[in-house]
Amino acid sequence: MDRDFLIDLFADFGPVTIRKMFSGFGISADGTNFALALRAGLYFRADDQTIPQFEAEGSQPFQYQTRTKTVTVNSYWQLPARLFDDSEELADWTRAALAAAQRAALRKRPKARKAAKPKVTAKAAAKPGGRKPAAKRRVAKARKARR
Repeated sequence: MDRDFLIDLFADFGPVTIRKMFSGFGISADGTNFALALRAGLYFRADDQTIPQFEAEGSQPFQYQTRTKTVTVNSYWQLPARLFDDSEELADWTRAALAAAQRAALRKRPKARKAAKPKVTAKAAAKPGGRKPAAKRRVAKARKARR
């Protein structure tokens, strides 16, 4: 599949963005990636709401082979071949895939950042009432001993 073919394929759906990804293309709309076009075929984003539709068509989830095992990616399912000839129904499946991708994006939570420990500067440590860190006290003591 090349870029021009994919643009034509999604014409009834609307404008899509196609970017090189892995050994093929990532396809997105409104900044959300909803499909992968790889050597093995075209895969749409799926979730609990849309997977039964793919299963009813006899589709399989995306799989790839590593040196030791076969990895199955249940979030992308192969598009049924019959949809390549039915642009209206393909547009419906595309909207469902985009909705599944948007639902997945909502479920992702931003990673919590660890709270940074307050740093004590040498100047702040030297103020009355504050002590220098142990390592700095040893260095200062060693300098005095050399004099």
